[in-house]
Amino acid sequence: MMTKFLLALNRLFPLPVHPFNLQNEGKESYAMWQYERGGNTIAFYTERYTTEEMFADKTVLDVGCGAGGKTMYYASQGVKKIVGMDIVAHYKEEAEALAEQLGYADRFTFVVGDAANTGFPDNSFDTIIMNDAMEHVDRPDLVLAEVRRVLKPGGRLYVNFPPYYHPFGAHLSDLIAIPWVHMFFSEDTLVDAYKELCKTVPDGDDRINFRISTNAQGKEYFSYINHMTIKRFDGLRANAGMKQAYYREVPLRGFLAPLAKLPLLKECFVKMVVCVFEKE
Repeated sequence: MMTKFLLALNRLFPLPVHPFNLQNEGKESYAMWQYERGGNTIAFYTERYTTEEMFADKTVLDVGCGAGGKTMYYASQGVKKIVGMDIVAHYKEEAEALAEQLGYADRFTFVVGDAANTGFPDNSFDTIIMNDAMEHVDRPDLVLAEVRRVLKPGGRLYVNFPPYYHPFGAHLSDLIAIPWVHMFFSEDTLVDAYKELCKTVPDGDDRINFRISTNAQGKEYFSYINHMTIKRFDGLRANAGMKQAYYREVPLRGFLAPLAKLPLLKECFVKMVVCVFEKE
């Protein structure tokens, strides 16, 4: 009953633009969508740091690079060497093809791997960037410890993510357009509704496999996200073992800024958490 209600309600809301749907419609590949919006992924940092400080002549690690489009944008900013890392193996071919197309293959490497255990030597990177990745990793505490290990002294880690109670913090907006839907419906209902909506798109099985897993008790859940809240991240950054050089909570809209400052409500009205760490 609740699944049917959610599906009916969903028809009242227009879907946000989403790269999975653009790719299905033949309008733009996921990798190119990322590349063309690469500047947006660092816009919150460039309020404080220049792109030269972030990338010029730097050895860079892009954690959670997806299809590599944003990584190619970072490469265009004058990097010496850049590594894109993602746990999804099928992104490798698409990312490497884009690197060839754009002329960055000589300085780009795609690594399929877990950010909690990268395998890189200590002190390997000048810059590490986690754009929309912190909310996806299984063990963010281990990831922060690992990036601290592979970051060079004096290097910076750039982190930004939308908190879980963001209007689309459930990361289902490719098919479910209801804002804050995860606050009004149980995960069981969301899983059932999402699986039903996946029947309407040609890559539905891929989307299900990408987002949904089954736990030891046989219960399906969204394994794609870790429910990262501002409060949870506060604890992580306090124990990151790195100097916090910059921190900002960006409100959804300017007129909502007062709500984005209130201890409980800000979880729902902050658009992006932005943090820069420095390894001393």
